[in-house]
Amino acid sequence: MAALRAIPNLLMFRPADAVETAECWQQALKEQHRPSGLALTRQNLAPSRLTYSAENLCAKGAYELIAADNAKVSIFASGSEVELAVKAAGELNGKGIATRVVSVPCFELFQEQPADYRKAVIGDAPVKIAAEAAVRQGWDYFIGNDGDFVGMHSFGASGPAKDLFKHFGITSDAIVAAAEKKLA
Repeated sequence: MAALRAIPNLLMFRPADAVETAECWQQALKEQHRPSGLALTRQNLAPSRLTYSAENLCAKGAYELIAADNAKVSIFASGSEVELAVKAAGELNGKGIATRVVSVPCFELFQEQPADYRKAVIGDAPVKIAAEAAVRQGWDYFIGNDGDFVGMHSFGASGPAKDLFKHFGITSDAIVAAAEKKLA
């Protein structure tokens, strides 16, 4: 299986909230033979995971954060963009569009999971969207060639996160619009 990211043998974690940060840190400390990196945000984010799990879900690299029966849309995100995915899912579910959210804190660990787990997490929703304040690289593994990506398509701006997210179109509204366009 081809690597999802560009740096071999590096576990790169992008946790979505304090719970995921603790779980990613725990996983990084367990690693004996490869380095880990944690990309953390300075943004004040709402907690993403609202139910307790004794299991370290981040140790699997990705997991279903919000389930939806017969999902029409699956949104995949990491880091601070999970908050946007959760908001977009709320809007889509409110419109009667069954939407699930998958948090992807570590591509590399997800790639190491058994095929049946990976297949279940990716799911079979007809519309798949990834959101990340970075490039599309690696996300096609989750969303396929026909999936939509809400993220960076250019380079070179700086400023407050909320202004940059708006500038680059990385918003919950953009995720909702992408889903609705695919469903039309």
